[in-house]
Amino acid sequence: MKSLADLQAIRARTLENINMRKDEDACRVIIGMATCGIAAGARPVMLAFMDEIAKRNLKHVTVSQTGCIGMCRYEPMLDVVLPGQEKVTYIHVKPEMVPRIVSEHIVNGHPVEEYTIGAAKD
Repeated sequence: MKSLADLQAIRARTLENINMRKDEDACRVIIGMATCGIAAGARPVMLAFMDEIAKRNLKHVTVSQTGCIGMCRYEPMLDVVLPGQEKVTYIHVKPEMVPRIVSEHIVNGHPVEEYTIGAAKD
């Protein structure tokens, strides 16, 4: 930051991001970041989502954190919520799975079934 104009530009971008969180047409990615999720590797998964979304310049997607989801054996886990659709819960997510989830589910609207809780075999 070198000038007042730079600071004002940062403020404008930040306010735009805050307003985007209120956008009901936005896709939401909610990652479990309680102790169990972090221990299972949720932080690299969250960073992979943020990187992939930035790389694709997706403006309609927000990534947020939540606490314990209550199913520690499935961590890292996350929900993808697209407007007008039921949430989809992904389990045992690894960073290398993220590009496929973003491409197939967030961009094209088709959940990656084999990564979801519905595909879990206990």
